[in-house]
Amino acid sequence: MKKIFLTISIFSIFASCNNDFVDIKPEGVVVAEDFFKTEADAMKATNAIYSFLRSWENSGFPAQFVFGVTGDDVEKGSNPGDASFINAYDNFSFTTSDDGVNGYWTGQWQAVQRANQVITNVPNIDMDTTLRTRLVAEAKMLRAYFYFNLVRIYGGVPIFDGLQADYINKPRNTAAEVYAFIVKDLTEASAILPQTYPAGQEGRVTKGGALGLLSKVYLYMKDYQKAYDVSTQVKGMGYSLDPSFNHLFRPAGEFGTESVFEVNCGCSPEFGGSQYAEVQGVRNQYGWGFFTPTQALENAFEPGDIRKQFTILREGQTTPEGDLIKKGDPQAGNTWNYKTYVPSSLNNNACGYGSIQNIRILRFADILLINAEAANELGNTAVAITDINLVRNRAQLANTTATGQAALKTAIWQERRVELAMENDRFPDLVRTGQAATFLGPLGFQTGKNELFPIPLRAITDSKGILTQNPGY
Repeated sequence: MKKIFLTISIFSIFASCNNDFVDIKPEGVVVAEDFFKTEADAMKATNAIYSFLRSWENSGFPAQFVFGVTGDDVEKGSNPGDASFINAYDNFSFTTSDDGVNGYWTGQWQAVQRANQVITNVPNIDMDTTLRTRLVAEAKMLRAYFYFNLVRIYGGVPIFDGLQADYINKPRNTAAEVYAFIVKDLTEASAILPQTYPAGQEGRVTKGGALGLLSKVYLYMKDYQKAYDVSTQVKGMGYSLDPSFNHLFRPAGEFGTESVFEVNCGCSPEFGGSQYAEVQGVRNQYGWGFFTPTQALENAFEPGDIRKQFTILREGQTTPEGDLIKKGDPQAGNTWNYKTYVPSSLNNNACGYGSIQNIRILRFADILLINAEAANELGNTAVAITDINLVRNRAQLANTTATGQAALKTAIWQERRVELAMENDRFPDLVRTGQAATFLGPLGFQTGKNELFPIPLRAITDSKGILTQNPGY
């Protein structure tokens, strides 16, 4: 396998920020004080934040370790000897020195630093005022997304609002303080961001994206009234479910009516594409064969649920696009993530397999389920039933039979599992809903420890102990 690094040769971090904790190491660099002079500089710097969304750290291996394999719907995949270190995430035996723990941590901080460069420096550029304001808002939404990743995985982390002279010696903020910081960024961004962009600018974050993410943040905060109010606002912004679950995840379905926050990928000389699909593609046919569906996920679907057919790709099947999925390869496995499949006829061979596959971070189906869960917690079961039935009916299932608040809660959580399967929501969902011990205990999950990942030993050492460790590590 080959890991492709995405490099952005536009600017470097201030010389004082020389630790690996947050440092960015581009190949061709421009000293920061010589950058951020023109409107073009502002656009390049903002685009560099977007580029991280498709990077190895955010879409290749590390994110799949911490959000995917730790759940009960995804396992390592590939053959047993290939990248066997991933098994530590299947059984919760990873340590403070694990490369994946450190890689995800470091990558998210690199992204935060890119956002802070824009938020701090772009307001000082003499350029179109409307564009300048919008680019800062884009950076704030993206920074909020990275902090949301960090707080869900590591708990309270240091808050860096702007460029600090010292990025090492800063203690952790509480999780509540981090969530408040995220809410502030998303609230400010949503007040400025447009709902749509001109053709050719697909993938830039929108008002609906900021509000949609904000509703999910409120759900994690258990502020159900605000989660309900904001998700209801997003429901009125013109989004709708794609009628076809297969079309939704194919290239033809990109930036469709269901797209709330989507990463624009593709093969280009500057970026070289994303490896999101390649690492999960059918081994020895399309990709590396990692992060495959478990039997537990297979068993979770109701009979007749079409989502099962288009979530689990099987050996020997012929896809609607005409590709025959190979079979009989003992090194390849027999099932894969269908949501990352790119038809052979559409693949761009100039980059790795599936480099054109966009990454769906937030879909309207998720908004409906956020709205349903919040409404149910507030006692508004009628709205919750309407929301969940929209999602179920798209999957060609009958309306839910759940009626009472407790039964509806279980039904909504089950619907999240099968609707968002293999989209990196299962592990954090189990933790926030208190179900982790039930579903993950048999896999090695320890209550009071594995709700969070450890702060990397390297980061604690670099901080000379100012960063403290999470319980149990």
